[in-house]
Amino acid sequence: MAEQNTEAKLKNLLKQEKIQLWNPPYTIDDEKLEPQHIQELAERFAALLFLPVSEVGGALESIRVQTVTRSKGNQTYRETNVATLELLLPRDSRKDPKSKKNYLETRLDVCVQEVVDRIGQEFGLRYIKLILNGKTLSPHERLDEQGVKNHSKVMVLKVSDAELKQLMSEEEQRKKQQSESLQRTQKGFQILSERDGSEDSSNVPFLEIADQKGNPLKIPPKERKALILAMGFHEKGRSLMKRKQYDDALCHLLQADQQFSVCGSALLSSVDNFAVLQLDIVWCYRALEALSCLDDGKTRLQRAEDCFLQCYGERRERLLMIKGNTGREEVLFLRLYLLQSLLSYIEGNDIQARHQLTKVESLFSHLCLDSEKMAQLMALGFSEREARLGLRACQGDLQEAAIHISNRRQEREELKQRERQKRSRRMEDISVLAELGYSRRDAAQALHRADGDVNRACEILQDASQAAQATNDHREGAVSPEKVEQLLYLGFEKDASEAALTLTDGDVQSAAQFLLDNQGVLSPPSSSPSTEEPSTSSSTTEDEELVSEVLEDLSRHEEDYLDLTLEEESELIDTMKTFLNRGSAHTV
Repeated sequence: MAEQNTEAKLKNLLKQEKIQLWNPPYTIDDEKLEPQHIQELAERFAALLFLPVSEVGGALESIRVQTVTRSKGNQTYRETNVATLELLLPRDSRKDPKSKKNYLETRLDVCVQEVVDRIGQEFGLRYIKLILNGKTLSPHERLDEQGVKNHSKVMVLKVSDAELKQLMSEEEQRKKQQSESLQRTQKGFQILSERDGSEDSSNVPFLEIADQKGNPLKIPPKERKALILAMGFHEKGRSLMKRKQYDDALCHLLQADQQFSVCGSALLSSVDNFAVLQLDIVWCYRALEALSCLDDGKTRLQRAEDCFLQCYGERRERLLMIKGNTGREEVLFLRLYLLQSLLSYIEGNDIQARHQLTKVESLFSHLCLDSEKMAQLMALGFSEREARLGLRACQGDLQEAAIHISNRRQEREELKQRERQKRSRRMEDISVLAELGYSRRDAAQALHRADGDVNRACEILQDASQAAQATNDHREGAVSPEKVEQLLYLGFEKDASEAALTLTDGDVQSAAQFLLDNQGVLSPPSSSPSTEEPSTSSSTTEDEELVSEVLEDLSRHEEDYLDLTLEEESELIDTMKTFLNRGSAHTV
């Protein structure tokens, strides 16, 4: 990061003084370095930045090479349509460990897979994926179709390490597991997203989207499905982040981001899930040391900040009204400001980086808890999570935290009790309708359509029965004995004749032609559904296994995303202070 910070500052100075390193006297014949002039420039800028001359000289040469390469790339692209891409490779795959810049020339009308193969051959990598602005490039689509342009910065993520041949099978298995994990996560939450709570059995789980008070939210089916998939991928990604599996986590988080894009802007601005997702994605970029190549990191943080302001209010007034306090959510702003400080530093804006870091340190001092108070609360029987969230909600007040945690426990228990009562009433209502002769599955679906109103559900079932009876009467008219006799006279079997007449709505000529086309062999139509079914769940065993699997990744605590220990944040704060103090130490 220090090198990036130095380069960013030098670029600002070069821009201010309108110095072009790719032109004489710094570069001769579009390529050759003029060391004397670079040295003089390095000495002058080093004095301004309070940095060693050697460090500034190296950074200036790096900038000069970049600009010469970019200028040549522009000319090549104009003349041949061959673009130059900047590749950010895994650290252990760079040809020159000291250089972070690697380039690849390619046309933009080729498939991504072709570029992947070339990178693999040139840098000895296998099983890689390319990331542009936080999105994984599809290998079967063209570069230009996915927004890749001349001089685009593309991150190369390694899925397996080909150099370690003895681990090839393990790496291939990991790749397979990663792909399967994405597919199983999507399939599992897709099953859940298609369940609307109309099932009869209490053993059939489904997801209900509710507000902070536990009240169900009415959301259009398409958005509801996308939101459940988005939240499912997000939860899976967060569980992988907890295990420090940031590569796999990023894949799931980016899938969540795609699903959120299906949701309407009104929905996204009313929930904080989308903002938290943006923070988690950028946090993974940081963990993978990929911030320098991902221009959308800053955009994502701005998106998160805007969403927080809309959800919580500019002064957290909406949050205060809903939850009664704002202490727990402050950890999200701490992480937001910390990442903003990091990005500002990388861009060479030390002033803004220090400003954001000051806000971070102020929040950290309030959110970093007293270990003795934590121990006292846990001695009262509260969990570590409850103690941490409770103390933050009450600004460290031990007595208030104990009361707050007890109240939260009571609220959760009351919510669970209401859910049990709701399910119990539902099962009783289904039994009432079943006693009238309807199948339990039909009764459950009718109750769902009627929003739990038994009388309305009964009307729905009666209307459906009348419609079914009318259909059966029409079918019986279509398959009259006279029409069947005509087909029997032509030599067709009785069962096949009845089936053909049913399918052709009683048209004898069409039925005869249909039988001829099928060589006189036709299965009889299926009978109408029975009033009772052996099972009220249409899910297969495999579906239930997938659902159980994805539900394991769902947090059992609604505020799990706020329960940060701040250990990683503390380490990054110390790192930022070290980098920012490099220059200021010379000015003291």
